[in-house]
Amino acid sequence: MRLSDFDYHLPPELIAQHPAERRDASRLLALDRATGELEELTVAGIASLFREGDLLVLNDTRVIPARLKGKKESGGAVEIFLVRRLPGVEECWSCLLKASITPKPGGKVLLPGGMVATVHEKAQGEWRVSFQGDQEFMTWLEATGSMPLPPYIKRAPEGEDRERYQTVFAREKGAVAAPTAGLHFTEPLLDEIRARGVEIAPVTLHVGLGTFMPVRVDELSEHTMHRERYRIPRETAEAITRTRARGGRVIALGTTSLRALEHAAASGELEAGEREADIFILPGYRFRVVDALITNFHLPKSTLFMLVCAFAGKELMLKAYREAVDRRFRFFSYGDAMFIG
Repeated sequence: MRLSDFDYHLPPELIAQHPAERRDASRLLALDRATGELEELTVAGIASLFREGDLLVLNDTRVIPARLKGKKESGGAVEIFLVRRLPGVEECWSCLLKASITPKPGGKVLLPGGMVATVHEKAQGEWRVSFQGDQEFMTWLEATGSMPLPPYIKRAPEGEDRERYQTVFAREKGAVAAPTAGLHFTEPLLDEIRARGVEIAPVTLHVGLGTFMPVRVDELSEHTMHRERYRIPRETAEAITRTRARGGRVIALGTTSLRALEHAAASGELEAGEREADIFILPGYRFRVVDALITNFHLPKSTLFMLVCAFAGKELMLKAYREAVDRRFRFFSYGDAMFIG
């Protein structure tokens, strides 16, 4: 398979720059894989697509305000983007740096609130940076950092992004991008889904910058997939077993939930625990866990668009995306959603 196989035409004005007025007011395109039929709803009506005995698996990762602005001791501006916390050393992070002249190893960046960042070595395009200050780091970060909006949102973060670029069920801090299908859901909507006899269970996958990384090879067998840390709770693995026993469907809320579940079942049986997912899902992949998927619309030629093509079939998915473009659906992180059943 080649990268060009997963291209489609997307008018730039369909890339959502702001969230919908209400989370559940986004439009929803429901696709039946068996018949190829498409139905347009709103997310507020998504509960009608669930059946008693189903299980909804959601990603409870919490986006950290990962974008920091500071100054070198010489006065030059520096932007620090936190990528992931490094194990073993307190408040040491792998980061991207943006400056007219990048600080040298040992250089310091002065940040608001008295926090000081020390730049260390660079490896594989990312810098190791340690932070020291009088405040507890995560408390300081929540008060000081900006939300890490994706590169196709062509504006600076605003006040509304603190709430709207975060799911209502976000619990575990560590993501630098949101699990965007979950942005549409409200607590009343989740309660309505539960009232239909549907179980809801969490996984945690800390979404990384790799989710936006373009595929740079045309022959897809040569692509190296990024890694993301995830955890499958034992209770969630047990809920999946119960769902299978009663004939219900496992419905993944977002491609991040799907990737965690499918990677955890790579051996043939779903295993609870903590690992790193580097699974690259292309057409021909045999899904072991997930029966239905709720997801946003993804970038042309992206690994996530390849994933949904694997789930629904490439030709059917290209047809659905053409229909979404014709109907002027909104695309990407703050855009509309699909239910693929």
